[in-house]
Amino acid sequence: MSRVCQVTGAEVGFGRNVSFSHRRTNRRFDANIQRKRYWVPSLGRHVTLRVSARGIKTIDVRGIEAVIASILARGGRV
Repeated sequence: MSRVCQVTGAEVGFGRNVSFSHRRTNRRFDANIQRKRYWVPSLGRHVTLRVSARGIKTIDVRGIEAVIASILARGGRV
């Protein structure tokens, strides 16, 4: 499963671990991606989205209809 939020576009970030002796090793910052299932009245069906925690909050504020419309407008799949 790709680690990209369908609502916000949040994805994996890269950086370094720095030890006490200042040795640097590569690491990755994974986005908090979860699979959520929403009922979309305009489509008349459930939609499963891969969303981050911030994406879930965005859906709560804007509403699922507006979020789905913006995903479809930019050519995304739901």
